[in-house]
Amino acid sequence: MLGIDAKAARATWTALGLLLLLGTVYLIRDTLLVFVIAMMFAYLLYPLFDSLQEKAGARTPALALTFVLVLGVIAGLGVFIGSHVGAEAKLLADQLRRPDFQQQLADFRIFDIPVGEQITGHYSEIVAAVPALTLKVIAASSNLIDLILIPILSFFILKDGRDLRDSLIDVFAEKRATLELLLADAHTLMLQYMRALLLLCLTVLAIFSLVLHLMGVPYAILLASIAFMLEFIPMVGPLGAAGIILTVSYFSGYPHVWALAAFLGGYRLFQDYVLSPHLMKKGVELHPLAVIFGVLAGGEIGGVAGIFLSVPILAMLRLLYHQQRKVISP
Repeated sequence: MLGIDAKAARATWTALGLLLLLGTVYLIRDTLLVFVIAMMFAYLLYPLFDSLQEKAGARTPALALTFVLVLGVIAGLGVFIGSHVGAEAKLLADQLRRPDFQQQLADFRIFDIPVGEQITGHYSEIVAAVPALTLKVIAASSNLIDLILIPILSFFILKDGRDLRDSLIDVFAEKRATLELLLADAHTLMLQYMRALLLLCLTVLAIFSLVLHLMGVPYAILLASIAFMLEFIPMVGPLGAAGIILTVSYFSGYPHVWALAAFLGGYRLFQDYVLSPHLMKKGVELHPLAVIFGVLAGGEIGGVAGIFLSVPILAMLRLLYHQQRKVISP
């Protein structure tokens, strides 16, 4: 009657609703990141939980046993590896304070550019910045509540995940078949991604520890542990780990830095083109440009956590796109 087209009005309200949803997601992004990380941790535990549930026949005892076993393994590895890492970290800290190291740093040049002189020239500024950095670390310790909250959220996700999925399907009953298929594919994708990511990180820890030790690289266990942790961060993490390993090795007087660089480059090619595609399969394959964009965008939105989540989120969007094409196609 007023000359307003019904389809145009629905499209406008849909666009406004989508913008409102995106704005809300951005405002609560920190909270959402905690829940997403908890969900990914739950997917990491799901294979063990599912196996124990089949044997025990009850969900809650199997879930409790899963957490006991996983926390026990983490504690055991932490004690075993942590003692070596702590000892090597102390040795490295002592080396950084030695006068000969500071002189070596001052003499360091890249293509005849006195990089070391620039660093040592600002040594007093770096030292003065240490208290401020310490305060930032103390302030960041407030995020320790997330480390406690994530396992609790993961517990409830594993315990009530199926009921939550069924409730979501009931809300969209008119598209039940499509939603069931989409959730099943997303479930498989996340299981596959988290399993592959864990195996890749553990492979880095094992191979780097062995090879760096056999090559006589100083602080081998410490450097392998750093590479293990950084492997969880797509693209940026492995590059940062390689840079740390080469830098520490060079300034520690290791005589075969080029051989070490060749090993790191060779292993990266092996992982990127052999091991990772075999573990990730076709469901998580993403073009390198998409990964780079996701890493940069994730870093802008959520910092390190956003970088960590960029690949699974992009893989999920890829899954949604292909699912939508199946629905549209006749």
